[in-house]
Amino acid sequence: MEFPYRKLILSLTILSLSTLSALSHSSFSPVDNFLVDCGSTVGSTVDNRLFVPDSAKRDLSLSSSTRSITLRNENPPPNSPQIYSTARAFRRPSKYKFQIRDEGTHMVRLHFQTFNSLKFDWNNTQFHVLVNGFVALADFKAGGVESPMVMEFLIWVSTGKLVIEFVPAKKSNFAFVNAIEVISAPKDLVADTAKFVSSDKVEDFNGLAKQALQVVHRVNVGGSKVTPFNDSVWRTWVTDDEYLEPNSGSKRVYFGGRINYQDGGASREVGPDNVYNSARVIQSTNASIPKVNMTWVFPAVAGYKYLVRMHFCDIASISIGLLYFNVYVNGNLAYENLDLSMAANYVLASPFYADFVVDGDDSGVLRVSVGPSNMSVPYAIDGVLNGIEIMKLNNSMGSLDGDYCAGWVLRNWPSGHVGFVVPLVAAACLLLSISLVMRRKMNAEGFVAWSRLPMDVSEANAKHGNAQPSI
Repeated sequence: MEFPYRKLILSLTILSLSTLSALSHSSFSPVDNFLVDCGSTVGSTVDNRLFVPDSAKRDLSLSSSTRSITLRNENPPPNSPQIYSTARAFRRPSKYKFQIRDEGTHMVRLHFQTFNSLKFDWNNTQFHVLVNGFVALADFKAGGVESPMVMEFLIWVSTGKLVIEFVPAKKSNFAFVNAIEVISAPKDLVADTAKFVSSDKVEDFNGLAKQALQVVHRVNVGGSKVTPFNDSVWRTWVTDDEYLEPNSGSKRVYFGGRINYQDGGASREVGPDNVYNSARVIQSTNASIPKVNMTWVFPAVAGYKYLVRMHFCDIASISIGLLYFNVYVNGNLAYENLDLSMAANYVLASPFYADFVVDGDDSGVLRVSVGPSNMSVPYAIDGVLNGIEIMKLNNSMGSLDGDYCAGWVLRNWPSGHVGFVVPLVAAACLLLSISLVMRRKMNAEGFVAWSRLPMDVSEANAKHGNAQPSI
């Protein structure tokens, strides 16, 4: 009769250790950490994080040319996070200004969800969002946002402040937001250099850190969904099922051991344990190497460049020195004969990531592939991938959404005719973008944030992390 109780005690012990492990992994403590519950009068706790009312922060100010409007959902769904039960709405251009202490990249997350309200017709929501002079969202419509939507951006801050502006598209429209996060990012989260991959070359791409980035896809390959509670910088990673091409010849693998994070390597803030302890692999079961690639297909918009970050961790090989494979982005060879053992300093289950920049084209999709190379070994793993992140870079107008710059958006209100760009203002935007590019080039000289691996390969920017101090 004792055995069932022993099993129960063992299960509870394992659960407790897992919980303690998860808590110990959340050791990142950002210098700037604004969690703002917009329109609320009381704090809200989400994933053990306290969001405070937007009227309660001393180092946060809200300014508007007219009085903003607070909205409250009187009948919120029972399991909905409390931050989506309130919102702040704006009839005119309005801004939140955050006092920033830590220079560098900041994670900016905007939360949106509509709910029943007698004050507003949500079908009239159409607005632009500007973040420190970049156009983050243009003509954003939230009439059909019935479940929580989080838009995430990575913005470089060097001026001691970060400003988020909400601009109704027309005088008859209004803007709103439920919650805002502004968090100083780990210093190794965004490197300044990646590799630009095209059909005819692979070359350096510099000045990446000071670009505005929008996270458009973050995928846990082969694993389950990762929620902010299980990520040290509070990200969400979705499953890869809807992006994986069928008949890819892959199989899922899971790892119950410890992920071996190394000094100077990919940190837990770059990718959490729950991403690196699962993967999809290509495996040969006989003397022949499978002639198949694993391929994931993502929606993409032409006219923008994209940062593609691929996460690798060899959790499937029985020994080092057996795993070699090729990496492709948009069908182009980005990394040939990747030796994951060498990349991870000859330690199994040690995480590693590679950054590539590609152009979005008229196909409307972005393809990421992994497959065997001419160095792959029979009876072994011939390809592995643990995670994929895809981020859109701002265009020459300083926009992540559209062909007009922030200055034009503000000057054009309240007419709202964003489809017709005044030539003079467009020229001013272009001159501004050229000056920003020149400044980035000057700042990039003498600063290299990626580690060249001792490999005779196509010089893809495969990093075993960036040797920069963490916060």
